[in-house]
Amino acid sequence: MPAGPAHSHSHGTGDAHDSVAVSTVARVGLTVFLVLAAAATVFGLVRYWPDDTRTPNQVASTDFAAPGVTFPIAEVQTVLPPCEGADAQTGAPPADGQQGDVAAADATCGAIVVQLDQPSPTSGDVRPIISVSVPPAISTSGLREGDTVQLLRIPPRDGNPESYSFLQVQRGAPLSLMLVLFVVVVGLIARWRGLLALVGLAFGGLVLVKFMLPALVGGESGLVVALVGCSAIMFVVLYLAHGLSVRTSTALAGTLFGVGITAVLGVLAAGGARLSGVADDEGATLAAFIQTMDPKDLLTCAIIVAGLGVLNDVTITQSSAVWELRAAAPGLGRRELFHSGMRIGRDHIASTIYTIVFAYAGAALPVLLLLFLYERPVLDMLQTESISEEIVRTLASAIGLVLAVPVTTLIAALTVGTAKGSATEPVAVPEVPEGSEGSEGGHTDRPTSAGGLGRTAGAGPGAADLQRAAEGSASPAHPTPPPPPRTRAEARARRTD
Repeated sequence: MPAGPAHSHSHGTGDAHDSVAVSTVARVGLTVFLVLAAAATVFGLVRYWPDDTRTPNQVASTDFAAPGVTFPIAEVQTVLPPCEGADAQTGAPPADGQQGDVAAADATCGAIVVQLDQPSPTSGDVRPIISVSVPPAISTSGLREGDTVQLLRIPPRDGNPESYSFLQVQRGAPLSLMLVLFVVVVGLIARWRGLLALVGLAFGGLVLVKFMLPALVGGESGLVVALVGCSAIMFVVLYLAHGLSVRTSTALAGTLFGVGITAVLGVLAAGGARLSGVADDEGATLAAFIQTMDPKDLLTCAIIVAGLGVLNDVTITQSSAVWELRAAAPGLGRRELFHSGMRIGRDHIASTIYTIVFAYAGAALPVLLLLFLYERPVLDMLQTESISEEIVRTLASAIGLVLAVPVTTLIAALTVGTAKGSATEPVAVPEVPEGSEGSEGGHTDRPTSAGGLGRTAGAGPGAADLQRAAEGSASPAHPTPPPPPRTRAEARARRTD
């Protein structure tokens, strides 16, 4: 059999990514790009950091409630069943001479009886017991005795007594339990990498609260704020969760490309669809409170941020896939490596598109159900402001994600070199005549799929054994090396001797 190249690859005890070499030119180009992106991000943070002298005044001018209004905590004593008839949708009627949602003490439906945790300003040292009207959804939500709720208290004014209204159920305990369970599960399964990802998530929340939201309130461009904020988040989150490596840098470059594509498409689509950014009550409230902010800027920022998490997932997966392919098959050319990575990427694209669409559909399900009940034509439903916003957000994120896959795969394929430790010297393989003595039914050494040489199980020594025998015979202890064995039987006999 003719001689062929043999490539060996061993993972050892380290990561497979550590056994892959990196192209020097590609690494330098990638480093230059990311350094420039990091410099632009830092400049943007400094340039557009919110003005502390202006933002607090705007926040303070948008009070949640009128002066004097407080939000006491109360413990549920009794939950009455929902009312029927005229009060079925509103709860118990207010008591005589009372305002707000205070119901009569002898109410039999549509209310909850609560006791305040602290005395009110008008009750002295006594903790008042109050019957508060609630909608049927609250009565049937599983609320029970011992739960805590938050009320809204309006102080007495103009001769009217103080009044109370139901505000919300206190959910701190179950939410905290879920958070602790989430952290524990991540720590047990993902270990340090998962915990570092949680730290990165906390950093992302800090950027959102301390930079992006105040900058939007201050009237800065939603496009610029989103690009700078998302870039800062990705630099920290990716390197913190996945380590400082060329592989992570490749994923970061692909992520930044996807963010840029999403931003461009979001701006063009929002303008082309004539979206106002005011699709619900919250948007209208913001537009009324914050005169310095254009609602369309908020929409643009939301489109970019919405696709950030899924985009990061796709790019890091593609980068890792290319690294693993190179480690497993050092002989693949860059073209074959790219095509192999794209076969993985296409499967990932398909599953991720489902994720994006269904995630947005779940968030907008109440709106979809309401429009369905109106029995309006589908095309009319899709053109409403609220649905159109979700469509633009979904499609802009999906297109940016899809385009980020080939870009990330191409960057990774250009960046990786050959696997470290792969052999380049050919191994001479002696030809064994077919059917000769010791050939054992014609089983001969043949190339394996990895480019090396293998043998059928139980078929005697292979090319590697013969090579070692030849190298050993040429050592100083054997000044006259014997000729290569012609058959397997002869090779086994030499090994026995």
